[in-house]
Amino acid sequence: MSLENAPDEVKLAVDLIMLLEEHEVPTETALAALEIVRQDFLRKREESTSR
Repeated sequence: MSLENAPDEVKLAVDLIMLLEEHEVPTETALAALEIVRQDFLRKREESTSR
């Protein structure tokens, strides 16, 4: 499957991986940051569905 036909979440994941690798972000730092982002988006989703 080519990336241009991939779902948006796959395209975004590839972009994020490339960004983190280009900046040589350590694995543990990247994982910790991604968990913060995940929690933030989960909170935002919860807030938007509770309105």
